[in-house]
Amino acid sequence: MKKFSTIAALIAAGLSSASLTAAAAPADATIAQAQAIAEKSQCAFRADAPDKHVVVRGDTLWGISAVFLQNPWCWPKVWGMNREDIRNPHWIYPGQIVYFDRANGRLRLANVAGNGTASGGVPTVKLSPRSRVEGLGAEAIRSIPASAIEPFLAQPMVVDVNTLERTPRIVSATENRVNLGQNEKAYVRGELEGSTSFQVFRPGVPLKDPETGNVIGYEARFVGTVKLEREGDENNDVHTFSVVNTKEEMSVGDRLLPVPPTPIMSYVPHPPYDDVKARVVSIYGGVSVAGQNQIISINRGREHGLDLGTVLSLQRYGETVKDRTDNNRLIKLPDEKYGYVFIFRVFDTISYGLVMEVTDIVKVGDNVISPIQQ
Repeated sequence: MKKFSTIAALIAAGLSSASLTAAAAPADATIAQAQAIAEKSQCAFRADAPDKHVVVRGDTLWGISAVFLQNPWCWPKVWGMNREDIRNPHWIYPGQIVYFDRANGRLRLANVAGNGTASGGVPTVKLSPRSRVEGLGAEAIRSIPASAIEPFLAQPMVVDVNTLERTPRIVSATENRVNLGQNEKAYVRGELEGSTSFQVFRPGVPLKDPETGNVIGYEARFVGTVKLEREGDENNDVHTFSVVNTKEEMSVGDRLLPVPPTPIMSYVPHPPYDDVKARVVSIYGGVSVAGQNQIISINRGREHGLDLGTVLSLQRYGETVKDRTDNNRLIKLPDEKYGYVFIFRVFDTISYGLVMEVTDIVKVGDNVISPIQQ
């Protein structure tokens, strides 16, 4: 059987040298032993991982990670990425090759006509400085399928309580109309904070924290966009806007949020930086259950350390049942992990995520935890 060095097994498994000493005393370990060590880590490579993968258009970071790794959210660990790298991974493009460096338990990147090689004959890519220009990274592969979340990126989906209290609001329309259509004028009060283009939304269903019962936000119904025509002044704090377009009629009382920049969804899938214990708050669209590629909200957000690309595990609370073999004594069954959620939009206290790789339906109230807690 082919030998696999103990150090290689250590790196592949992501263990410390002290852990290795306890886990594998021989100077060399067989592949089977190395895999046994790796199984103790959350960041093990797949037993059937290929030697390389040619990146093609339509690939995603999540998909490529799953080709090599048992857990796709382990991508940053095997690449040795820091936090800034995770936020700006515009460096994998169609036509490049991802190599599995088995000797060092790492993944490496090279161009198809890669110049030079790393130890073990693995090609490496030579980097050169690039100027930051608009559109840089537009061709880089995405974290997850863009089509699944694009409709949710630009329009407000949820507004937390603190944000709702400070958003500008429509207070009147021309000729004292209640509703407004395209090209009509809307009069607004509130702080604009330098923005001139706004989305108009209507606070909808209140979102309650499953743990406390408190309202932590509102699902927002997008109704259209407006642009600033004339800003109020110290003598009159009413701003004049014109309606650019409408999805439905705007009304007095509707709220405004600045139009967000369109993000490039190339955030690397990664576990949270701190342990997270959250709950599913709602399933987008008002339905009672969710499945693969549907959108859910959870009761944790920016204030709890979540950022774009965070991957969390979905768990179902174990039921309390009667043990018929022990005089019907009540016992609690173990919590069961059944999938992942990829966080793609983060607010102060709430986040939205895409349901990934589920083996069961998602229900409001289900546990959402750090993958490392499994």
